Amino acid sequence: MNPKKNIKILIADDDRKLQALIKEAFDNNNTICDIFFVDNGEELIDFLRNTGKYSDKNMYPRPGIILLDLNMPKKDGYQALKEIKSDDSLKNIPIVVLAASKSKEDISATYNLGISGYITKPNTFESLAEILKITSSYWFEIVELPS
Repeated sequence: MNPKKNIKILIADDDRKLQALIKEAFDNNNTICDIFFVDNGEELIDFLRNTGKYSDKNMYPRPGIILLDLNMPKKDGYQALKEIKSDDSLKNIPIVVLAASKSKEDISATYNLGISGYITKPNTFESLAEILKITSSYWFEIVELPS
């Protein structure tokens, strides 16, 4: 398998410490990608639609995949997910939920809204790094992403 180049990952999570750990895990795994972070659902939608402070399409390109937390301020993951999946220009972007919840209701509800996968946030950096390594191998080396 040859890793794909120029994969753009958009991570929507308000936890700055987790953002840093995710970046470190991708770096440690030598994942070839560009990582972008937003802190809430409003910023996620602005990024995807290139509005507000994300209006520059060259600086904020369309992601190949979104990692989405459910519990965020302003607009939570559920609200953002509904909006993305109801927008014909955005709905084909794969979204993988990366959430603290193991609730069967959350898992079922987000799959019903059209997510591509659900991952429960691990408790250790080592586990996070391993999960992101497996996830990136699947999404960036095996799966064909929409353009």
